[in-house]
Amino acid sequence: MRIALLLPSAYGMRGDVRATLNLANALAERHEVEVISVRRQKEKPFFPVGPRVVMRSVVDARPGVRHLLPRGQVRTEVALWRVLRGLRCDVLVTTRPGLGVQAARHAPREVLKLAREWARPAVPAPVRRFYPRLDAVVAATEAGQEEWGRLLDGGPAVHFVQDALPAGPWPRSRMDNRIVAAGGRWVAVKGYDRLVRAFAVVADKRPDWQLRLYGGGPEERRLRALAQELDLHNHVYFMGTTPDLAGEFAKASIVAHPSRGDDQAMTVLEAMGCGVPVVAYEGARAPAEFVATGYNGVLVPESGADEELFAAALLALIDDERRRRSLAAGALDTAARHAAAEVAGQWEKLIADLR
Repeated sequence: MRIALLLPSAYGMRGDVRATLNLANALAERHEVEVISVRRQKEKPFFPVGPRVVMRSVVDARPGVRHLLPRGQVRTEVALWRVLRGLRCDVLVTTRPGLGVQAARHAPREVLKLAREWARPAVPAPVRRFYPRLDAVVAATEAGQEEWGRLLDGGPAVHFVQDALPAGPWPRSRMDNRIVAAGGRWVAVKGYDRLVRAFAVVADKRPDWQLRLYGGGPEERRLRALAQELDLHNHVYFMGTTPDLAGEFAKASIVAHPSRGDDQAMTVLEAMGCGVPVVAYEGARAPAEFVATGYNGVLVPESGADEELFAAALLALIDDERRRRSLAAGALDTAARHAAAEVAGQWEKLIADLR
């Protein structure tokens, strides 16, 4: 079977990119898989791509690459239209509402068209208009399935298939390092400022523990200034970006996920794959579907004193090694259900049923 997965960019450091490439690598074990990146701005993808996966870009935006047409949205739309009209595959999976709309309008009728969705579209009108031409929508969470079902009432069926973790073997935390880790894009919605403030409370009571932040983004300067203001230079470390986040999480004993309203939870799943319990906020939709207090981590209620509550949750795990190890076992069990081969099998069954 020939399967194409369409991304805005396969070269970025985003959770949806990571999940899509994990799926592509798993499906490529038994199928012909192509990843189509609308934009290519780097030489190599940030996340690993298996040798059996074919990579193609619609617009090459790397520095120094010359183009016959001037850069701009019109050029991109024309180039994408040509790619979609000329597709020679059995299945097309899009990964953003805007791409799903374009696929519904321009992909060949004989191609099975699926829209993989993580969040509600910012502009729902085109989705309501064109998504009935798709064969199905596939949400990454059960909450997302319900939300898309309401949005597309009477439209294509909405299914639920979870995100895939990379194929193993996975590094395993020994749970004996005094490290709390967090990783992802440093943007306001991810709530790293809340985590830094919460860790100021932790560092005051348990100064032998440290917080390691992995990633990068526009919030870096503000986060560094906040850590300096709170006198955390010996407690909070900005580690930069890494394609091997799992390897870094395996050095930690707790992973923190301070997002304010996340629709993706790849870092949560990667932490659990390393056998590390996760502390997250209840309000972050996707993490709340995977983190179960007392089983694989701790969910902290959103409140006016949420930073103090988050600090208290971290301190409770820091002071109870036996509980940390018990939650680590639950984390490994949760991660097993997101194994690449398991998730690829769910996609294969869905595709077979739809065809």
